[in-house]
Amino acid sequence: MSPKAFGETEFRLLGPVGLHDGATGTGIVPSGPKQRALLSALVLHADRLLSVDRLTEELWGDRPPTNASNALQAHVARLRRLLPERGGGSRGHEWISTLPTGYLLSLGPATTDVERFQRLSALGRAAVSADPGYAVRLLRHALSLWRGPALQDSRLGPLCVSEADRLEEHRLTALESLYEASLACAQHGQITGELEKLTVDHPLHERFYDLLMVALYRSGRQAEALGVYERARRRLVEALGIEPGPALRARLEAVLNHAPDLSAPSRPHPGGGPATLSEALELGGEVARLQRRIDELTRSQEALVRRYDTMVARLAGGPSVQRVAP
Repeated sequence: MSPKAFGETEFRLLGPVGLHDGATGTGIVPSGPKQRALLSALVLHADRLLSVDRLTEELWGDRPPTNASNALQAHVARLRRLLPERGGGSRGHEWISTLPTGYLLSLGPATTDVERFQRLSALGRAAVSADPGYAVRLLRHALSLWRGPALQDSRLGPLCVSEADRLEEHRLTALESLYEASLACAQHGQITGELEKLTVDHPLHERFYDLLMVALYRSGRQAEALGVYERARRRLVEALGIEPGPALRARLEAVLNHAPDLSAPSRPHPGGGPATLSEALELGGEVARLQRRIDELTRSQEALVRRYDTMVARLAGGPSVQRVAP
């Protein structure tokens, strides 16, 4: 496999869990929930050791099999057979290393859709105020990576459950930023349908009602904007027994009083951004890969320092000296 082909290998967790093999252009999907949960956990903690105990809890909870370590080893072996060849070792072993206390997946130059989403959404959120048109492009690209709920059919244990919840919060934040940028680009008429659906899918998420009220008001639909507030209030009272928060109440007052700051921008923002979106993505990918390499080297350095201290202590016949890695 060429380095370029391997560099296109991508682990996918934003939806059904699997792997895209850049060399063949094919998808690889583990067949069972435990295999998917194991792959998810290892990828989420790529380049870090996951102990046998933690992986056992992830796959079997508080009811592990009689010989959990052997059962886990068998699952790892099956997962290795699924992974594409990477070079420099037997199939699968160059991806997943067996260590004395657990397992470690080495990501190398491969990517994950989680990493791509986080990078793109961070760039998009940062651009909302200065260049909302560019922010819209970035955020829509980021959100297009989602193919379903995060870690779909793979959330067996606490590690994957908590990570899926965290990723969903990041997705909602990216959606909020997307529609803020869209409103700044005077795209209010294009997003009302999307925001209506979000208020149905997330009936207790007040920010989506807020953004929908602005979009409707700017579309000349003040009465409908007021109706959105009443719908939000009814759902919150019925589900939680609470009234809307201060931000949504302030939006209601602004709509009632035709506040000047509710008016649409006089001119849509052109949305320049970098020369091309692909250039920005390529640069961001290089930064992420460099950071992973720095982290790997730091861990290797720390391990070598510990070994050195142990050897010195044994030669001196005394306790291990304390050193700080430069």
